[in-house]
Amino acid sequence: MNEGIKTETLSLEALRAGDKEEFARMVETYSGLIYRLAFKMLNNPEDAEDILQETFIKAYRNLKGFDGRASLSTWLYRIATNEALMKLRKKNPNYISIDEPVETNEGEREPLQIVDWCCLPEGELMNAESKAYLDKAIDSLPQTLKVVFLLRDIEGLSTQEVVETLNLSETAVKTRLSRARLRLREELSAYYAERLEKK
Repeated sequence: MNEGIKTETLSLEALRAGDKEEFARMVETYSGLIYRLAFKMLNNPEDAEDILQETFIKAYRNLKGFDGRASLSTWLYRIATNEALMKLRKKNPNYISIDEPVETNEGEREPLQIVDWCCLPEGELMNAESKAYLDKAIDSLPQTLKVVFLLRDIEGLSTQEVVETLNLSETAVKTRLSRARLRLREELSAYYAERLEKK
């Protein structure tokens, strides 16, 4: 998973004992990751800051009960994800819960034509406009697919860590990830098809 920092240097015993310096190190270690996830889920910097703060407040209050079965990062991601989902529910009463089954016909619509991107220069695939379009496409995913995609492909969690974070079955995680990737590929194919036509 995407933990650029050696988390084994954090002492779980010290954290559980309420060591403030160790807690400050944990906050420093994970703040960037938690903020990025919250921002990607909510698309609002103030909301992301709120989630960041709430995540560490809840973590501080509940560290004594953290059993260590999941990694510290997975546990923090779970708290942050739950906080972000609660915020989404408050803002949108029609919000669909992440643990609701994805409708079976959702992935059964006719796939769009997938464009071969081989002819586009690498610089064009990775330019700022393309990245902005990808971000917009990710943001347009249904939340049930988006959160799985963000955790697995953007944050780099393993499938098992996503299972633990979202409390879903492995099959549900894999199905949602596959559908999210297909939708994004379709979106990007349409985008790059237009660019190829202009050449």
